[in-house]
Amino acid sequence: MGKQAGSVTCAAGMRGRAAEFVTGITARSRLPLDYSVASLRVVDFLIDGLRKGGADQDRVREPLTGLGAYVGEVLVRRAGAVWVDLDDTQRAYFGQEVGVRMPDGRVWNPLGKVLNRFGSSGPEDSLQTFYLTLHGRPRRTAA
Repeated sequence: MGKQAGSVTCAAGMRGRAAEFVTGITARSRLPLDYSVASLRVVDFLIDGLRKGGADQDRVREPLTGLGAYVGEVLVRRAGAVWVDLDDTQRAYFGQEVGVRMPDGRVWNPLGKVLNRFGSSGPEDSLQTFYLTLHGRPRRTAA
């Protein structure tokens, strides 16, 4: 069975997956998920809420996948990344089938970062901090 563009496991389907997630969650609440860097703080809050609610990772796999797609799409829109299908070595390392490639060629794993955030409560796993300290994104220069 081949990968389909709408599949979560295919880079071509990740933008749509993020949009579906945003549409679904904002239909129920007024969360400011606008693909801004600041919205990653909301993602941290949502993941913390899932964890504090006592859900196990398997039960919340769909929302976590949606949040991972959203984080990746923020990297695409704000940091110049592109969605990529990971090769066998990258899949083994990251435990995911898709990731993002930054303008400098580095590959990052937003889905795995979301899972790491869910598994810990430490500030070191903040997705907003991840973006702000991300290697490979263009830096603003003083004009």
